Amino acid sequence: MERGGTVNTDDVLGKAPLFAALDREGAAALRTGISEMELHKGQILFSEGETGDRLYVVLDGKIKLIRTASDGRENLLSVLGPGEMFGELSLFDPRPRTASAIALTDARLAGLGHDDLRPWLTGRPEVALHLLRALAQRLRRTNDVMADLVFTDVPGRVGKALLDLAERFGERTDEGLRVHHDLTQEELAQYVGASRETVNKALADFAQRGWLRIEAKAVVIMDADRLQARSR
Repeated sequence: MERGGTVNTDDVLGKAPLFAALDREGAAALRTGISEMELHKGQILFSEGETGDRLYVVLDGKIKLIRTASDGRENLLSVLGPGEMFGELSLFDPRPRTASAIALTDARLAGLGHDDLRPWLTGRPEVALHLLRALAQRLRRTNDVMADLVFTDVPGRVGKALLDLAERFGERTDEGLRVHHDLTQEELAQYVGASRETVNKALADFAQRGWLRIEAKAVVIMDADRLQARSR
């Protein structure tokens, strides 16, 4: 598995909502119940409709969450990177998985079983509160996405998606903010809920205006302010 350097597991876990409210001793105790796993690009971690019994934290790489319609069309719900958590919904609502989780790149994950976590949370309401806050933030984000689909045109949604990806995966360079999102053109189109042709047209327009430069599965944002204004 190719990675850009050594990743400290404890440092990454400390960013996840599950660990953010814990002191060093509590984090160490929870850490003993965690198992690590590696996925290769394209490998399925779990599929929509399966029983959910674990939550995961991304330690390295990227994971995509997708839903598939009855006609086979896919909707890319989210792209998750180091420190981000998923699979915790079934901890509070033990029903089948609502999405499939697939490795967008080679990835390393930390997994924790719900049966191990539930009794551990009983005496730690502050940790449960952090988890609920994370779920509330996800619900707020979902509401924003739904509103964008109704009120924002495709170029605006593309601009907003790139800025969101830049906030989590962007790297400052002399030219601007380089965002290696690892998405194909089709996946980026699924992410904003539009056709690939329309998304490509929006990207080409942004590039022509000098706001960004398009690279393979990446962009370099050179004028974030104008892109931000266009995404409103």
